Amino acid sequence: MSSTKEKPEDQDRIQKRVNKILESRLESDKDTLDALSGLSTFFTENTLQNRRNLRSQIEHRSVGINENFLKAFREVKLSLDAVCQDLDTMATSVETMKSDLETSKALTKDLIEQTNTMQRERDRLEVHQQIAQAFLARFQLSGAEHQLLYGTAKDAPIVADFFKVLDRVQSIHADCRMLMQCGYQTAALDIMEEMTLHQEGALERLYRWTQNHCRSLENNEIGPLIVEAMSRLQDRPVLFKYVIDEYAIARRAVLVRQFIEALTEGGPGGNPKPIELHAHDPKRYIGDMFAWLHQSIPTEKENLSLLFKKCDKQDISDQLQSALGYIADGVCHPLKVRVETILHAEKDTIVLFTISNLLRFYQQIMRQVVQGGSLEECLVELQKSSEQIYLGALAAQVRSVLQRPSGGSGLALEPPQRDLIPPPSVARLLNMLKEILSVATMVDGRQADITKIVSCVIDPLLQSVQESAAHLPTVDMGVYLLNCLHHMQSSLAVYEYMDERVERLQAQSDAQLDTLTSEQASSLVANLNLGPIYAILQSNQSKIETNLLKIFMSKMDAFLELPDVLLLPQVQLIMSSSHRATVQKRSFNVIVAIYKQIYERVHDPANGFEQPDQLLHRTPEQVAHILTST
Repeated sequence: MSSTKEKPEDQDRIQKRVNKILESRLESDKDTLDALSGLSTFFTENTLQNRRNLRSQIEHRSVGINENFLKAFREVKLSLDAVCQDLDTMATSVETMKSDLETSKALTKDLIEQTNTMQRERDRLEVHQQIAQAFLARFQLSGAEHQLLYGTAKDAPIVADFFKVLDRVQSIHADCRMLMQCGYQTAALDIMEEMTLHQEGALERLYRWTQNHCRSLENNEIGPLIVEAMSRLQDRPVLFKYVIDEYAIARRAVLVRQFIEALTEGGPGGNPKPIELHAHDPKRYIGDMFAWLHQSIPTEKENLSLLFKKCDKQDISDQLQSALGYIADGVCHPLKVRVETILHAEKDTIVLFTISNLLRFYQQIMRQVVQGGSLEECLVELQKSSEQIYLGALAAQVRSVLQRPSGGSGLALEPPQRDLIPPPSVARLLNMLKEILSVATMVDGRQADITKIVSCVIDPLLQSVQESAAHLPTVDMGVYLLNCLHHMQSSLAVYEYMDERVERLQAQSDAQLDTLTSEQASSLVANLNLGPIYAILQSNQSKIETNLLKIFMSKMDAFLELPDVLLLPQVQLIMSSSHRATVQKRSFNVIVAIYKQIYERVHDPANGFEQPDQLLHRTPEQVAHILTST
């Protein structure tokens, strides 16, 4: 019964296992796949015998694996036992060494303490050494710096590092004040004294080098070293002045030599040509000389400015001007000799006046570059001399034109001709004056020049004109003088600065116009028989003879028909139409004024004239209109 019960239970268990196997997914079970993979290595053939022996094979295989593991673990254990034995040996050795070390430490304690003491002393001394080295590096010059400062030889050139060392000397000298403030007065004073000696020695060497360098300057090769040297020497005014004087002396000699070479030899290779080749042309000759100076002297000023470029500790403009003046003064003598030679040899007034203008122009230009000095004085003297010479030449030329034909000592024009026009001498002098004034330049002082030139010509000309007209009758003299004055006035009116002179001439012309007007009016009064009538008017008599009035009106009517008939012949010779019209108008106004007085006297009922309209049938307005319309 029991076996019967067990059998279905076994079947159920088997059934479950089979179902479990069937339900399991072997392709996703890694352990099963690994087991099957391992089984495939020794389960090669699926037979009944192999399946029966499978369990025993697996057990044998497991026993083999365990035996291999045990063998390997036994070797590990032996190795660990050896390591433990070595550790025990090492611990014994450490203890021995520790014991020996303790013993040595007790024995060398004093030596270690002494060594530590000496180490601390060494560290302290090293610090002191560093401080001392830093102090010396800051407050003393190195050997190389000392060599740069004083040079390896007496004439050793100055290099750029020299100024760096000199700056360091000055810096050390200034830093000594900080030492004094810190309480190191003795050391600071000693170092300051030493640096002062170094500085003086360096400046002395710098002065000698700069002085020698300035002496050998030929082409104004002013480099940065000489500029820096002048900046440093500015602290020593005496040495600074000596160097400037040496430079000025050297450059003066060079400038004079170059000026002489430009005059006699020309430029390099003969281009440009020597200036003296144009000595036959005074204007170009003098102009070329001054053009060369105008180019060279500003160059010298620029070089001096470059030399003093870094000298900014004080105002040195006076020293620069003094040095430039001394350099430029060298050309005074050769320049003055040549200009004076030209001035005394030239006779053409226009050329002399042009040269004078050139001298004044370059005098003003040079004054902007060089102030003071002999060159400025030389140019002033030359300009004054040229002015005197050309004025003298002009006066001589005027005298030669105005000289009496008979050879007399006095000045006089040709006698006036019958046409009373200005003589040819007046035209010649006025044309000469125009030519001179046409070359007047725009330089300062031209007003004074023009005034002097005009006075030099016009004053003797006026005097000669008046003397030549003195023997003429009044009307002829008035017309002649008026024509001459008009010619002068029209010639001068086109030039500047002539207002005063033209006004003076106009005043003289007005005087002659008044004279001619008076003469013309007197002639009209006489021709119109106005003399007796005008005398009655002046005596305030109320009665005028009718016969006189009839004679007057008869002549008056004829005069109104042809007013020009009664004009003086000399008035027609007046050159200026405006002057002729003025004389005519003024004289006619006199007649109109007299006629108006007569008309009012006749038409006044108190005077008892019968039929006044028949006596004077024209009103004063009609007479004035007729005369003014002619």
